[in-house]
Amino acid sequence: MTSTAAVPPPRATYRRLSVEERRAQLLLAALGLFAHRAPDEVSLDEVAVAAGVSRPLVYRYFPGGRQQLYEAALGSAADELTQCFTEPPVGPPTERVARVLDRYLRFVDEHDTGFSALLRGGSVVETSRTTTIVDGVRRAAADEILRHLGRMGGEQPAGPRLRMMVRSWIAAVEAASLIWLDDGKRPAASELRGWLVDHLIALLTATAATDPETEAVVKDLLALETSGGPAGQLAERVIPIVADAAHLLPAATASD
Repeated sequence: MTSTAAVPPPRATYRRLSVEERRAQLLLAALGLFAHRAPDEVSLDEVAVAAGVSRPLVYRYFPGGRQQLYEAALGSAADELTQCFTEPPVGPPTERVARVLDRYLRFVDEHDTGFSALLRGGSVVETSRTTTIVDGVRRAAADEILRHLGRMGGEQPAGPRLRMMVRSWIAAVEAASLIWLDDGKRPAASELRGWLVDHLIALLTATAATDPETEAVVKDLLALETSGGPAGQLAERVIPIVADAAHLLPAATASD
């Protein structure tokens, strides 16, 4: 019987990563850890292991240590979170906002612990720079919502009442997201998304009652909505309830 020498398996092709590729690799590993643990609980050794590199290499790219790495990872996550609010101006506005919230809640779900630590400011690595990054996301999110309301840039920038209302809604979305995580991600994300869209419509309606600009925005938006969309479904549920409030109207108005 003729013996055949064992053929060694082919070697994996090694490709040296560029500086940007290596940095992206380290940030991805760090984000994976920060997504599920508070930032101050993650060590550089763990980041190195997750990235499959040595600890000195992590320091070579982030000589400021965990603080610098966290801020860079936070900036990367902030960019991703900001993108959640970017939506083409196609279709009824409330349906666009629903798609935005679907992406936002998916991000919250995938980065649950890190998201909580970030927004609650409970991390020992929080600084004015990290706060600025988070505030930048909030402002960018508000700008995108105002864009869907037809009041961002151009000849019709948003006035103070409308801008305050939208930023208040963004804060409510954050708070609801944190409560959702505390409650074990209940109710279902789709139900939470629907409630948050309803919340925006309700805030717009209440603000329109005393602010002419918001009133004009609401009238323009309603012309774009459909009976089967979020605004139409909310109107179907709310109008019967509001009808029971007729006794609250002035007598002259109620008798008309």
